[in-house]
Amino acid sequence: MTIDTDYKMSNILINQCFDTIDLLATGAKSLRLEDIVERLDLPKSAVRRFLSVLCLIGWLEQDSQTGLYRLTLRLAVLGQRLLSATKPPDICQFIVNRLAQDSQELVRVATVQEDGLAWIAYAQGAKAGLIYEPETTAEVPLQVTADGKAWLATLTTGAAVKVVLKNGFGHPDSQGPNAVRTIDAILSELEVTREQGWALAVEEAEPGVISIAAAIRPNGGSPVGTVSVAGPSLRFGGERILEISRLISIAADDLAALWPLRRTPPAKLSITHIVDLGR
Repeated sequence: MTIDTDYKMSNILINQCFDTIDLLATGAKSLRLEDIVERLDLPKSAVRRFLSVLCLIGWLEQDSQTGLYRLTLRLAVLGQRLLSATKPPDICQFIVNRLAQDSQELVRVATVQEDGLAWIAYAQGAKAGLIYEPETTAEVPLQVTADGKAWLATLTTGAAVKVVLKNGFGHPDSQGPNAVRTIDAILSELEVTREQGWALAVEEAEPGVISIAAAIRPNGGSPVGTVSVAGPSLRFGGERILEISRLISIAADDLAALWPLRRTPPAKLSITHIVDLGR
């Protein structure tokens, strides 16, 4: 077997392992071997082998009574360590809190991660009445959120299209009634965002919710993230949208001045050996 063949096989096995972790992480599921085989559409013998390996190295555990597989807390611990390493400095949280107080709505900050955004900080400014509290997720849906549009608008058209196609448009049932569903529509939205300097999403990610966002760009360069305000559409009239966009632009500039995220060159990885799970 050639080195190239070994490398391709190892990539397939790694992808299968991460697909399994992703499957079990969604809803913190506990699944039988047969369920995992069906969901991943893989041979039972192969699934059993890499499940055994994942259990051996501590990523999964199997209930001795039911035989169900579930994730250990190792993934959650690593996630917390990553958030601790990449969260904005405490002084930036002051800016987030200030924006929440001034807008009286939910404020969130997202950071650029590879070909997308991830939420890393928030502050709730609404104290009474309708209070927008979205589901807790790390990944930001790009084409249906103001944060996603604000970031995509900083990219070239080609790069933005590539990112949107890679991330996909999502399922209509999980989005708002105005969610964009075509490349032409998102490009039109990005052009408007570039012209006005901030992004707007009206009932796109969720029904009845409006969000406004701006990119955080230290020294006017590449963005490190976005800051946004979101809340019930009933409270977002035309005048208020303009006022909140002004507050967000100020907050984005303040964050950019204080918080260029630490960026270190990616380590060069070398494969010293390949574990053949098929043996």
